[in-house]
Amino acid sequence: MSKKTHQQQLAARKARRQAEREAERRRQRRNLGVTVTAIAAVVVVVVGVFVVLGNGKDSSPAAAPTELPASAGPDNKPKSIPTALAAPLKRPTPLPAEVSCTYKKSAEAASKKVNPPADGKTKASGTTRVDLNTSIGDLQVTLDSALAPCAVKNFLSLVDQKFYDNTSCHRLTVGEGLQVLQCGDPTGTGSGGPGYSFADEVYPTLKYGRGVLAMANSGANTNGSQFFIVYGDGSGLTPDYTAFGSIDEAGLKLIDKVAEAGVVPEGGPTDGSPVTPVNIKSATAAS
Repeated sequence: MSKKTHQQQLAARKARRQAEREAERRRQRRNLGVTVTAIAAVVVVVVGVFVVLGNGKDSSPAAAPTELPASAGPDNKPKSIPTALAAPLKRPTPLPAEVSCTYKKSAEAASKKVNPPADGKTKASGTTRVDLNTSIGDLQVTLDSALAPCAVKNFLSLVDQKFYDNTSCHRLTVGEGLQVLQCGDPTGTGSGGPGYSFADEVYPTLKYGRGVLAMANSGANTNGSQFFIVYGDGSGLTPDYTAFGSIDEAGLKLIDKVAEAGVVPEGGPTDGSPVTPVNIKSATAAS
């Protein structure tokens, strides 16, 4: 082999490695969402999308260019999943009988044509069941207006307009402190939303555990359409995500199987798209 040929091969390998690193960096810059500090010592996930979402671009450390393995490894599956359901959430101080909700147009265009809910007073009591018919089976969620009336109003409006129909759950996390399945973005990228936002409905003692349904966001008061289901450990989440309901135990067991199959690493070895796709075929509210 001539010296010139050898140099050409070395140059080609170097260019290929650079291209692979750049592709990995682009994957890392994808919007993730759920702003979280994952506990234990291994992975710190601080994300803001729609928690993981967000309705917008994410600038968290987890999204910064880093050298991460492109292939799945032993950390792409949960080491364990808590089986005990979280205690039913309840505000320490009940809301007034009615609260005022406002839905503001955001800078980002809607990922799917939809109208925001009407502004105005909304009842802060009562529950509504919604059936998410998915590729892994039916997920029954119960929305609680006593927790977050504006979020419930928004979710039901999007369900009624079929915003969630034929969308995918784009993000799954399997690490300690953060075990969630995130859905609600028609683009499947983690950066899509309805084209409007509304304020947080949180309180300092809010905790997230198995079965909690909450809004993803990209910062304070940026709720839109993306939501996440805590199927296991949620202890790494700070009380910055509007909890507005819960999912039944049968649905959680279906998500457990998805988690056990692992993730395709994107935001770190324990954070990415689920190996087993979860597609929402339709969302229907109980009459």
